[in-house]
Amino acid sequence: MGDFAYEHLVKSIPDYPEPGVIFKDITPLLADSDGFAAVIDCIVDHFKDAGITKVVGAEARGFMVAAPVAYRLGAGFIPARKPGKLPRATYNEQYDLEYGTSELQIHVDALSEGDVVLLVDDLVATGGTALAQAKLAQRMGARVVGMAFLMELAFLHPREIITRELDIEFFSLIQVD
Repeated sequence: MGDFAYEHLVKSIPDYPEPGVIFKDITPLLADSDGFAAVIDCIVDHFKDAGITKVVGAEARGFMVAAPVAYRLGAGFIPARKPGKLPRATYNEQYDLEYGTSELQIHVDALSEGDVVLLVDDLVATGGTALAQAKLAQRMGARVVGMAFLMELAFLHPREIITRELDIEFFSLIQVD
């Protein structure tokens, strides 16, 4: 772990959602008003001069971080949702998780050429969710300039996996070795 002043509020839950997985529970951090504000402020401060027009956040915990970041940056918020949750035509992207597979969808008109996109999520593990969001944004002609995460499971090497595929700014507040 690193030096983010509020990381002690993240709780480790062993064997959840399945044996061998250590779930990182961020809800105590989000419940602490100073901690939650620090998360949003740190991400916004890092990307405040990047010209962000849209912030994409993945369902569901990513929404909790991405939406206030978008608000503070003066950008729009775009939800990347699980199948069947969006009411209009969507683009879909499948991806691998550290313990399975999943899929994300974005409305086909959510992003356009000229949009400068920041992807924000609570946690990055293997990079699958983040890369799926990037592919969706790029399919619509948007330019992904950065990714921000509250927590990075550094022992799974997501930074290397993502930056091997994308030339972006990769930022995380807490690194778990």
